[in-house]
Amino acid sequence: MSYAKEREQNIARNKALLDGLGIAPLKPKIEPKENLRKKVAAKKRKSPSPESDELEEPPKKASRLADDSNEPGRARRSSRLAGKTVDYKQEQDRGVPELITIKRVQKVKVGQLKSKRTYDPHRYGHIPDVEVGTWWATREDCSTASVHAPWVSGIAPGPNGAYSIALSGGYDDDVDDGYAFTFTGSGGRDLKGTKTAPKNLRTAPQSSDQTFEDRNNAALQKSVDTQKPVRVIRGFKGKARSKYAPSEGYRYDGLYLVKKAWIAKGLNKGGFLVCKFAFVRMPGQEAIPVNDGGDDE
Repeated sequence: MSYAKEREQNIARNKALLDGLGIAPLKPKIEPKENLRKKVAAKKRKSPSPESDELEEPPKKASRLADDSNEPGRARRSSRLAGKTVDYKQEQDRGVPELITIKRVQKVKVGQLKSKRTYDPHRYGHIPDVEVGTWWATREDCSTASVHAPWVSGIAPGPNGAYSIALSGGYDDDVDDGYAFTFTGSGGRDLKGTKTAPKNLRTAPQSSDQTFEDRNNAALQKSVDTQKPVRVIRGFKGKARSKYAPSEGYRYDGLYLVKKAWIAKGLNKGGFLVCKFAFVRMPGQEAIPVNDGGDDE
């Protein structure tokens, strides 16, 4: 079977599954349009690790004072005293200097948010002071706001289910109907990358089956049992296949419940298995704005 044909069949199957979850009452009769924003320039950054949610930058080491003489037997002096005659006998003993506490601070570039969180992201439900519909330019900003901690990973696992996920593009056969969507889990890729793209870890081809033993997939499977709410951010990369994805940046679309978890054959050359999940939005939240360039399949 061709890739296109298999994709169509999977999409039809996923749509039927979502329709069976009864999402029609959740959709408003009139859907609001999104507020268009200027395109965000890509930021160059270096994180400690792909999964890290810390934004630390070590302070630079202080440079040594210059020495104005290399002659043996002579005391080393600061360069500011070069050319001056100093009478050390006139110097007063001021005693032991007091210790100075140096506070380590992070240097922040213009236009970049500080990496200081007000709330712990490892909690279920809404983050205080963050309203549904809040928009950010980058994933780092989402992490700083504690809504979705990982910079790269799409799943933030917790002991009683996932805390949050990032919905950004996903797999070709996933369906995003706004108030419900299907989501493919993690794993099954060689994290060493390929010969042509050794550092392109996240887009490496599928080379093995995904399983629920993976901690991220296990957390989402746990969410089915506990019915703990999962925070969802949508990213601009999904706009090609869904009208509910933002045109730029990332947006907090509220709380969802994971209603089903299963394993299916993935859309990959090797036919490797993938973990799939069905999400349904919790009622009583702000309507999701729609873009003008999405493809509502």
